Amino acid sequence: MRVVSIVPSLTEAVAATAPGVLVAATDWCTHPADLDVPRIGGTKNPDVAAVVALAPDLVVANAEENRAPDLDALRAAGLAVHVTDIRTLDDSFTGLAAMLAACGLARPAWLDDAQAAWDAVAVPAARRRAVVPIWRRPWMAVGRDTFTGSVLARLGVDNALEDDPERYPRIDPAALPPHDLVVLPDEPYLFTADDGPEAFDAPSVLVSGRLLTWYGPSLVDAARLLPAALHP
Repeated sequence: MRVVSIVPSLTEAVAATAPGVLVAATDWCTHPADLDVPRIGGTKNPDVAAVVALAPDLVVANAEENRAPDLDALRAAGLAVHVTDIRTLDDSFTGLAAMLAACGLARPAWLDDAQAAWDAVAVPAARRRAVVPIWRRPWMAVGRDTFTGSVLARLGVDNALEDDPERYPRIDPAALPPHDLVVLPDEPYLFTADDGPEAFDAPSVLVSGRLLTWYGPSLVDAARLLPAALHP
């Protein structure tokens, strides 16, 4: 199989399972760090012509990360496209297994390890209520029906914006629902100790965006590291 991935987390999942399968990935595919394949643009603006020229057996994509017109153009060029739609923690285990199977790969040990690690997570008795910004200028945050929200819920943290009609609404830091925590990931916006916490009244924690928003081998570390970060 020759596979092109246009989603960073799927790139890591395929590379960790069978490194020689990938023939191209996006500019944002940073894991594994030693990945040496041609780059074909971003998740929102892949170079369709470059992907087609590689003649892959399969393109792996995601319903949220990638744009329908790009996926339609790849299909119109005769390429097979497997689209994941992962919105919950449980979705990640089944969706990744299905995606890897579409690549001709058996379920890998790291996926079993990830599921076992999450099964072992103890949910704290005292739940927290958080806002999760993902961008500023303008401010945006995690809203309803997201993988990030599902991960947080499993860790005893309820999303204060879970009932918002938008999945990633614009927000005003001075006019938010009640919350006792602000979770600031380092992607897609790189929040830091000096850029983000000062805009909110509630205590904040800085976390790895890869652990909070990616589904793949990072799920193992997410189960081990996020509980302590969110409940210090």
